Amino acid sequence: MSENTSAKTESPHVCPASHAGWLASSLRRLMHHPEAMLRGLVREGDTAVDLGCGPGFFTLPLARLVGRDGRVIAVDLQEEMLGMMRRRAERAGLASRIISHRCEAATIGLTTPADFALAFYMVHETPDIAAFLAELHGILKPGGKLLLVEPRFHVDKADFKRTLELAAGAGFRFIAAPRIWLSLAALFARD
Repeated sequence: MSENTSAKTESPHVCPASHAGWLASSLRRLMHHPEAMLRGLVREGDTAVDLGCGPGFFTLPLARLVGRDGRVIAVDLQEEMLGMMRRRAERAGLASRIISHRCEAATIGLTTPADFALAFYMVHETPDIAAFLAELHGILKPGGKLLLVEPRFHVDKADFKRTLELAAGAGFRFIAAPRIWLSLAALFARD
């Protein structure tokens, strides 16, 4: 399924599709085990959004967690990444649970209300973090959760603190700081 397939502009700071092999590698799975990380944040029947989904490293585990009655909206700037994710979802028998959505650099462009959103290693790539978080707040249902994770090797603690302040300014309530290897992470709820 595809919600939006029109041509979009890509940000120059986005991880290129040529690096997709690393993004879905078994080594990465050892470092960032998706099911363990997401268990308890997503329930059967939920609608989850995987922002900057790449080749679907988190998308497929999310699709398993939301079950047959749930949906995952896989969002990426790059059609090549979305294509890789769709092929992996087909092979895993999960394609019917996943909607692919090609966004623009300046806007997510979703209207479907969601219960959960994952922004893993991508917020620093957005051209306007405050606008991104405000739009994301509007997508999440009241009580919806956002797991925001940034790489320590690209984002320092001061920049991450500013991102947390922007999230609070957008209306998110900080819940916890999960420990994720090589990462700075925050779990938020939308009030």
